[in-house]
Amino acid sequence: MTNEWCGWREATERALYDPGDGFYTRPGGPGPAGHFRTSVHASPLYAEAVATLLCRVDTALGRPDELALVDVGAGRGELLAGVLAALPGEVAARLRPCAVELAARPPGLDPRIDWRGELPAPGSVTGLLFANEWLDNVPVDVVETDADGVPRRVLVRADGTERLGDPVDGADAQWLGRWWAPPPAGGGVDAPDAASPGLRAEIGRPRDEAWARAVRTLRAGLAVAVDYAHERGGRPPFGTLTGFRDGREVAPVPDGSCDITAHVALDACAGPSAQRLTQRAALRALGVDGRRPPLALAATDPAGYVRALSAAGAAAELTDPAGLGGFGWLLEPVGGACAGLLGPPDAA
Repeated sequence: MTNEWCGWREATERALYDPGDGFYTRPGGPGPAGHFRTSVHASPLYAEAVATLLCRVDTALGRPDELALVDVGAGRGELLAGVLAALPGEVAARLRPCAVELAARPPGLDPRIDWRGELPAPGSVTGLLFANEWLDNVPVDVVETDADGVPRRVLVRADGTERLGDPVDGADAQWLGRWWAPPPAGGGVDAPDAASPGLRAEIGRPRDEAWARAVRTLRAGLAVAVDYAHERGGRPPFGTLTGFRDGREVAPVPDGSCDITAHVALDACAGPSAQRLTQRAALRALGVDGRRPPLALAATDPAGYVRALSAAGAAAELTDPAGLGGFGWLLEPVGGACAGLLGPPDAA
């Protein structure tokens, strides 16, 4: 890795995706599961819920002869493998599963899964496009207000050392003004105002563009992004850039030694027909329920009670509003058939 000064977007791109030594792309690496726990890794219930959603998309589209499931940021293919295992045979027979991932195809992956390093062509896909914790790894630049309250681009070296660069201008300044609102007036004596030095933000414009490209791959169907998210008017005043390695949060150092991530402004990504809701609400709409089984089942079917109790625990983790259940889901239908498949928005 070079130790020259550059913006966080360029530094993160090299650190994560360098073909020979990137955190995600280096040969023989463990993939995301080796460093942090996503919903995909937490329980098979997550893949089963995606399979349920895929079946709803299939029905809404009139059960096309060829149904696509595109997994963007596929890791090592765990979600696609889980969905294939959960689907009814008739749907699986028509499915064309596609993994979009810069890392090399893992050995032993189901041969039915097409593995590619870029999105399908625009308008070439009919079905479901699913991006689980992809957008948070689309690199973004970081800005910080200087002593005069002027937002400046943060420059960084491979060892993590930072300094302030030029003021933000052009399209990035426009995005910042529209989507990263200053703290509200009257926020309390300790709340910083828009001119306070040291305020930080991540410019999400590259993620808006990446998501728009992903949605355009659909001829008809539904695109879903799931990620750590925050809303305009409630953005963290000091940003969210961080790192992960070996299951622990660490300082974000762009030398290829750790994951580098930041929460996503899903409201900025959303198109005019999009629906946004929490993972808790989405998974409940797909049948994932964390309620404990009735105790009477333990007397009549002890093994069944243990299985149901285990499933309830996994469901509770996936829907916990203070954890994975607080993730944001962005649903973007292409064509009218797949609108409203999870019902009306519900933040519960």
